[in-house]
Amino acid sequence: MTLDFKQIITAGMILFAVIDILGDIPIIIDLRKKVGHIQSEKASIVAAILMVVFLFVGEEILKLIGIDVNSFAVAGAFIIFFLAIEMILGIQLYKDDAPETATIVPLAFPLIAGAGTMTTLLSLKSEYDTINIIVAIIINIIVVYAVLKSSKKLERVLGNQGITVIRKIFGVILLAIAVKLFATNVTNIL
Repeated sequence: MTLDFKQIITAGMILFAVIDILGDIPIIIDLRKKVGHIQSEKASIVAAILMVVFLFVGEEILKLIGIDVNSFAVAGAFIIFFLAIEMILGIQLYKDDAPETATIVPLAFPLIAGAGTMTTLLSLKSEYDTINIIVAIIINIIVVYAVLKSSKKLERVLGNQGITVIRKIFGVILLAIAVKLFATNVTNIL
């Protein structure tokens, strides 16, 4: 296991697209209006811990229930596919109820470290070194923290049009990632 800049950048970009923190700015703004102050530091730290823990024990949990990483990666490809469809078409396939508090739920989980992120982590683990994924997680959490802290400013700068364009671009990237994950891992299953 060695640090590989290409793996870190690729894994980081994939996680960035799946987490979609820029696309979540409208949701974050709405949560701030509903519940008041959001603890950006706490949400970022909890999300990072959840991701790193799942990176290490997620595969063991799968083994316990008799599922291999390649099968999980194929299932993850479908989840990433549906996330991409949501982003590209501007529809919502999954909806949470309005929260009372927003720091841990729904911000840290499932908005930042949700099912798509967890699936992506195990999918990445089948292709990249763990240390590179951890570095990619840390880089993403720093970006998440910065976005949470400056979400109101970003909303003013990007505007609704800019946020929509960003979501669609990352949606197309996610769609391509889903196809690649499916193709790579389905051949390993067969």
